[in-house]
Amino acid sequence: MSEKESCARHAGGAKPERYIQPSILMALLDGPSYGYQLLQRLPEYGFLRDDVPPGMIYRHLRQMEEEKLVESRWEAEGSGPAKRVYVMTAEGGEVLEAWVAHMERKAGRLLDFVRNYRLRLGPAKV
Repeated sequence: MSEKESCARHAGGAKPERYIQPSILMALLDGPSYGYQLLQRLPEYGFLRDDVPPGMIYRHLRQMEEEKLVESRWEAEGSGPAKRVYVMTAEGGEVLEAWVAHMERKAGRLLDFVRNYRLRLGPAKV
C-alpha cells in the first residue's frame, strides 16, 4: 500500500469529487466554456484526475444550472453539431467566493495542525 493510499484510508478517504463544483466555477472564471473543455481543465485545480467520467461533470453542470450557479445556451459552430456553452452567473461567483473562504479556513487549520506536530517532535526528530 502506498503512503497516499494508507493516509487516505486512515484519514477517512477525503473525496476529491466534492470539489467538482468549485473547480467548474473556477474554470468558468476565464469565460464561457463547453462541457468537454471544462472536463479537460478540471485536473488543473488539483482535486481531480484526468480520468474523471464525463457523466459526472455533466450531472454537476445540470445541478448547478438548476441552482442558478451557471447558465447554458446552444451554440452552432460551422457545419458540426451544436454545443452547449456554460457561463457562470453572479450567484455562481458568490458561491465560488464562499468555497475559497472555506478552503482558506480549512488550509489554515491543517497548517496549524502540521506546525503543532512539528513543534511537539522537536528539532532533533523533524
